Amino acid sequence: MKNFIKISRVINPFDKTIYVEGDKSLSIRWVLLSSLSKKKSVAHNLLFSEDVKSAIACIKKLGAKVWLSKKKCKIRGVGFNYQNKKNLVLNAGNSGTLGRLILGLLVNYKNNFKLIGDKSLSKRDFSRVSTPLKKFGASFSSSKMLPLTMKGTNNPKPIQYLENKGSAQCKTSIMFAALKSNGITKIKAKKSRNHTELLLKYLKVPLKIKEYKNYDYIEIKGVKKINPLNYKIPGDISSCSFFIVLTILSKNSKLLIKNININPSRIGIIHILKKMGALIFIKNKKKYKGEMIGDILVKSSKNLKAIKCPSKYNSSAIDEFLVIFLVAAKSKGISFFKDLAELNQKESPRLKMGSKILNSMGIKTSLTKNSIKIYGNPNHIVPKNILVSNFLKDHRVCMMSVVAALTFKSEGDWIIKDLDSIKTSFPSFLKTIKKFM
Repeated sequence: MKNFIKISRVINPFDKTIYVEGDKSLSIRWVLLSSLSKKKSVAHNLLFSEDVKSAIACIKKLGAKVWLSKKKCKIRGVGFNYQNKKNLVLNAGNSGTLGRLILGLLVNYKNNFKLIGDKSLSKRDFSRVSTPLKKFGASFSSSKMLPLTMKGTNNPKPIQYLENKGSAQCKTSIMFAALKSNGITKIKAKKSRNHTELLLKYLKVPLKIKEYKNYDYIEIKGVKKINPLNYKIPGDISSCSFFIVLTILSKNSKLLIKNININPSRIGIIHILKKMGALIFIKNKKKYKGEMIGDILVKSSKNLKAIKCPSKYNSSAIDEFLVIFLVAAKSKGISFFKDLAELNQKESPRLKMGSKILNSMGIKTSLTKNSIKIYGNPNHIVPKNILVSNFLKDHRVCMMSVVAALTFKSEGDWIIKDLDSIKTSFPSFLKTIKKFM
């Protein structure tokens, strides 16, 4: 099967209703938390992406039982003490979320184990979780990059920690370790997505949260067991962001995306794009086990304007900036996005990669280590053939490129390689795209 796509024209007008696959953040958290309960947990609409499959493979190695079908997944965990094995190797694949979170769960693992990942994940910083886990009592023979060897402690001690990067992965890893400690862990955390807090509250874990303007103060008490977690996982805002932008930048089009997780810590893209003049509406809001769910209605948007993007939206839009950059490229004026160094800690250096894609299209940018200016042109025509390759198989770069090819008029063809990369987060992306053709 070919691992590339050729796109020669922009998409025709459309009026569609779609669903997207389950939220990746919630899917991975569900798998890991379910492994802690000795009773059976059931999930519907679990995302069956490569990242989630890696999470399932890891917990099976640790002793959990897993039953999979097309519509649901069942997990019977092993409790708070995983099966201790010698020479255990866990493979997080491409998933930074899995790699960082599972280290927190293994803070009390008695033997040395090794965590590995693919080429992209092996370039990412793991000291942001190894540093706090050392405070709990874990030890590392290497703690910066993968492969990483760790040994847990028989008696994880509660800690106090300042999380100042706005990393939900780091915060969650600490919270998972805190579950296994004997006491109360206190975290002052820069604002980031709060799925873990909502799930733990639903599971009745002793948890106190005080919310301030720029950070949250969290106290979490260690427990001896955890309840099973039955969950209907809503659609992923990060996955539907590609179709939001596809609609905004297409002519005479309308799209309704059903049953999406609209957690306030995840919808920075909606706030940003609406400030740029995009026609986006949220309908049928409801709360489900702490999470906000809704339908997203999007319409073609003319007269888009540039933005000086407030940094307060960075955390809640961190996975969506690549497609936001496409909207900036078709807006009138110069857009400016700052304080985005965290983007370069993703599967690829996304700030650099986004600039590179735009430049190849003929869009002028000005790039620093943590900011980008994008010189928009509503009438821009891509002047040549575009080849998208060598992007470290970053799934979001790949999908951004498909959206660009379908929305920017071009005098040439687009060839986008390494389509397999999308399997890490959105396996049905191209199948969904074909519904619009």
